[in-house]
Amino acid sequence: MRTLKSEIEFGSKNAVNKKKIITHYIYNGTSTIPELARTLDLSVPTVTKMINEMCEEGYIIDYGKLETSSGRHPNLYGLNPRSGYFVGVDIRRFNVNIGLMDFKGEMVKTRMNVPYDFDNTPQSLEELVDIIKKFVAGSAINPEHILNICVSISGRVNPESGYSFSTFNFSERPLADILCEKTGMPVCIDNDTRIMAYGEYMNGCVKGERDVIFVNMGWGLGIGIIIDGKTYKGKSGFAGEFGHFSVYNNEIICHCGKKGCIETEVSGKALHRKLIERVRDGETSVLSSIIEKDAGSLTLDHIIDAVNREDPLCIDIVENVGRELGKHIAGLINIFNPELVIIGGTLSETGDYIIQPVITAIKKYSLNLVNRDSEVRVSNLGQRAGFVGACMQARSALMEA
Repeated sequence: MRTLKSEIEFGSKNAVNKKKIITHYIYNGTSTIPELARTLDLSVPTVTKMINEMCEEGYIIDYGKLETSSGRHPNLYGLNPRSGYFVGVDIRRFNVNIGLMDFKGEMVKTRMNVPYDFDNTPQSLEELVDIIKKFVAGSAINPEHILNICVSISGRVNPESGYSFSTFNFSERPLADILCEKTGMPVCIDNDTRIMAYGEYMNGCVKGERDVIFVNMGWGLGIGIIIDGKTYKGKSGFAGEFGHFSVYNNEIICHCGKKGCIETEVSGKALHRKLIERVRDGETSVLSSIIEKDAGSLTLDHIIDAVNREDPLCIDIVENVGRELGKHIAGLINIFNPELVIIGGTLSETGDYIIQPVITAIKKYSLNLVNRDSEVRVSNLGQRAGFVGACMQARSALMEA
């Protein structure tokens, strides 16, 4: 039997149309042949022939008759969930989240918080490969049925060339090629914030909006941009470096090497620094003992937990960060005029403590005529956004090949 991947690599006109059919079903679920023919602007006989071929190949299945009020009941077709699988890998600072998704888009297996010491070394890369291979081996899925793996990585990533310029960049070869060779399975890579944005767009809090900005507030700060339903990557895949606008005269050196970046005042790293500074200046918090004993052991999870326990100092710092974030998001709204702004990443888990100051600042600093059409929501997927988006992107990347 011909495989979908072999047809895609061959690149025939038939393969292009089959990719269009699969993409249609990814976004629309099931549909009849006449509906599909109208959408793709193809003849019914042509679509019927391709659907029959794809049913034989195992990628499409017949879901039965569509109930109509009168006349002949047409058959509904859609993706066969067991025709192939996709793996999404979300690399975090101290752990990895990983998921397995079937062809239809349903999560089959997930593992959260797999211990991992993320570092830009060959040893760390080998450890990542080992995590991926063990996850696939434990899933009871034949590796030959894994159609694609997408690895979500922070920093500058070019998904088209497969190069990572910020992490695992110690080889002249594309990282995607190296991972493919080491895992024995097809691999693509993409930027973590863009992946999270895509996860929310496909399976999160997006409710039909087509122009969306996703703000990832973790240790750093970045945005994912979706324009007219399509992820915006930029010329080299580097779009979304929101955290590296130089706007503050604070003489704080950002990890990018420049001074005064937004990220130096509006990020998890900034929150972490501000809390330690204020405790050392004499203010008190439920986290004071941790800071006094070993400030380096303080994590964002500690701070988020303290906020949710209503620690006044942590709440005050989070609210200040939210106001600053809202001021800068106001600028993005003035530029992009999005339908929806999503606040995601680790700090979004502080809920209204950060969201309300963001909304207030947006209303204060953006143009009223522009911001009235921009809704602000908190991420639905939370910590799952990375690997869910990576699974979805693994499937989309195969269709775009």
